[in-house]
Amino acid sequence: MKEFICINCPLGCHLVVDDSDKNNVKVTGYTCLRGKQYGIDEVLHPKRMVTSSVIVLNGKMPVVSVKTKEAIPKGLIFKSLELLKGLKIEAPVHIGDVVYQNILDTGIDFVATRNVERSK
Repeated sequence: MKEFICINCPLGCHLVVDDSDKNNVKVTGYTCLRGKQYGIDEVLHPKRMVTSSVIVLNGKMPVVSVKTKEAIPKGLIFKSLELLKGLKIEAPVHIGDVVYQNILDTGIDFVATRNVERSK
């Protein structure tokens, strides 16, 4: 049995997940079906959004914040962050620009989360 709080909506349901049978995971405490699915996914295939920053060359700011476009498998978080070490991109940078493509063959990209204009 595992207990945790669902993060899919503001309700924050207290889920109890029985994963003793991986083929028949049972979830209680959810208010909506998204919560039930979240409980199942969290014990079988946990995923997380990853945020970081990347150096910007010739920008009005020295770095830009980035995030994964979608959640990636939890086990890949630290490996995905290693990909950004030493990465430098040229200004200008715009929200949504792909900073690193296809993280560890997941099909998910790191994207910029703010604009950084070129310095004059």
